Amino acid sequence: MLINIGYGNVVNMDKVISIIRADAAPIKRMIQIAKDENTAVDATCGRKTKCILVMDSGHIVLSALLPETIENRVIENPLAERSLDDE
Repeated sequence: MLINIGYGNVVNMDKVISIIRADAAPIKRMIQIAKDENTAVDATCGRKTKCILVMDSGHIVLSALLPETIENRVIENPLAERSLDDE
């Protein structure tokens, strides 16, 4: 299930482990470490990072959207309802 995380960027939500706000100091350190290790994918298009998506591959995706916005997009996606019914 692909979800728009802002500015035309999409993520496969089946591979996302968690969505975390980016305003805490430990998360900012996590972002810097991921950038240093080339495991960060910046999908902010130059805007302020408001949340990160932690992927099952160990990568993190930086998004300029709030976690609540991404959550609402997942809930509103018609494919999300089908996958919940299948389980």
